[in-house]
Amino acid sequence: MPDLTHLDEHGNARMVDVGGKEITERVATAEAVVRLAPEAYAALAAGTLKKGDALGVARVAGIMAAKRTSDLIPLCHPLPITGVTIGFSMDDTASTVTIEATVKVTGRTGVEMEALTAASVAALTIYDMCKGIDKGIVIERVRLLEKHGGKSGDYHAT
Repeated sequence: MPDLTHLDEHGNARMVDVGGKEITERVATAEAVVRLAPEAYAALAAGTLKKGDALGVARVAGIMAAKRTSDLIPLCHPLPITGVTIGFSMDDTASTVTIEATVKVTGRTGVEMEALTAASVAALTIYDMCKGIDKGIVIERVRLLEKHGGKSGDYHAT
């Protein structure tokens, strides 16, 4: 199985040895979209949720998640992350919140999984803080938007 980097010659899972890779700056940005009922969206946007500032808590949760990705995804390397930013775009017409997570590292492997984990956990945090109003919240379109650096070069979602 030579084409699968996370399996050894016997088909067993393994962590890829990145020791020989060049140390470079790597950046990845991911997004997640949270779709809420209008009532829940209005309370979130107005900051009147009983649980408090959902966006502020979601921002911290996303940052923490990026830092803990290797604890959650078995074959991810622990990385010395140099920066994490979490942003929110509100769409009043669609009652959606788009979360954008950007993670940076200077290292031997990329931070795509960290960005995806940050966006996902921020979305789950919004769900948790709004579920008292809306049990039908939908988390959708979790995806990598772009990545820069490393051997495989740049990627931009279309």
